[in-house]
Amino acid sequence: MDEPVDIRREMNYGLVKHSDMNEDMRLDAMESVITALEKFNNQYDSAARMITDVMDKRYGASWHCIIGQGFGFEVTYEVQHLLHMYHGGNLSVLLYKAS
Repeated sequence: MDEPVDIRREMNYGLVKHSDMNEDMRLDAMESVITALEKFNNQYDSAARMITDVMDKRYGASWHCIIGQGFGFEVTYEVQHLLHMYHGGNLSVLLYKAS
C-alpha cells in the first residue's frame, strides 16, 4: 500500500494568483521567491530580505516582499511590477516595486 502523501510537500512550485509583470520578469521573480523559500524554510523575514535584495539588484530599487498566510493587502506600486503568488499550497507571497 502507498504511503500517505503530504500535499504541501507535493506543491513546491509557485502558483500565480495575480501578476502584471512581463513574462521574463515574472519567471525571474518566481524563481527568486522559490529559491529563497527553499533556502530559508520557515524564516520568512530572511527569505523576504533575500528576495528584495535580488530584485533591487536586477530591476532597481525599491522592492517590497510580504510572506505569510491569511493577509489582505492594498498597495501602491509601479505598474507592471507586482506579483502575488502561493507556494507550498497556502503560503502567500506578495512582491512589488513601490512607486
